[in-house]
Amino acid sequence: MARRPLALLVALLALLLAVTVPATGQVQLIKPGISAGGVDLSGLTVPEAAARLDQLLAPRLQAPMVLGAAGRPWTLTMAEAKLKLDSTRTAKRALYAKAGVTTVAPAISHSRAAVRDFVTRVAGRVRKPPRDAAIKITVRHIFREKSHNGRALPIDSTRAAIDAQVDDPAAPRKVHVPLVTVKPRVTFANLARVYNTVVTIDRPRFKLRLFKALKFRKGYGIAVGMAGLETPAGRYAIQNKQVNPAWHVPNSAWAGSLAGQVIPGGAPNNPLKARWLGIANGVGIHGTAEDWSIGTRASHGCIRMHVADVIDLFPRVPVGSPVLIR
Repeated sequence: MARRPLALLVALLALLLAVTVPATGQVQLIKPGISAGGVDLSGLTVPEAAARLDQLLAPRLQAPMVLGAAGRPWTLTMAEAKLKLDSTRTAKRALYAKAGVTTVAPAISHSRAAVRDFVTRVAGRVRKPPRDAAIKITVRHIFREKSHNGRALPIDSTRAAIDAQVDDPAAPRKVHVPLVTVKPRVTFANLARVYNTVVTIDRPRFKLRLFKALKFRKGYGIAVGMAGLETPAGRYAIQNKQVNPAWHVPNSAWAGSLAGQVIPGGAPNNPLKARWLGIANGVGIHGTAEDWSIGTRASHGCIRMHVADVIDLFPRVPVGSPVLIR
């Protein structure tokens, strides 16, 4: 039984010698003048070179990476980056270096996913989103609000720069990345195209105003909701359009015996004449046969127009156009 540990020791020694001792029986030494990561490995065996790399190079590799962005430093530690130095592999590179080679690259690895998460986190902190140009609508005027550029960290190029420096022991471990400008989608110049059509409803003055390219184009007389069934104030958009619309009678007391019925378009008892521009919750713009009601609070919430006027308005207002009711 005592011979078994001795046999095991002899086998291990033989394996070690197989690595460092050639067939001639001489210990293999790294050629003179060869270094890795600034550490001279001349004349050393692989185990000796690995030990020297662990002593002299490994501590230097633990310096943190500092990313300069948005006027402040952001630090990535090598523990977070999961950096590893394979000293033995580096020593073998030095041992088997070709003639004329004086420097070999250290076998360094790190987590690219950790670098990606770090850069993404910094990008989120320094990002300033652009602000689109917009319009401020009143019933009589439309005012323009200017756009503003945003800024962002270029994620892909920043990741590439950090990945390269982390694996390079000669690199300074400092990366400065200027932020890039992010343009808004809607600028002051194309605001009129984006908001080509705007409709405003001036309830106190019983007037519908049509704006095209942010400029007043035409006004129409209207009727609005009566007391208790007021036309709702707010900012909306045209949801749908119909020619000779059917009337889906609401289940309300004022509808009487027609409540819940659907009156076909063009029927004599259908109050929605000629055209319909739906706004929200059953409220819309439509023609009326009761021309006398224009200029009054007479409807059940809708905006009434003269038939000729609603026919004129209909093709000028696309679905999606903003509608302000005040």
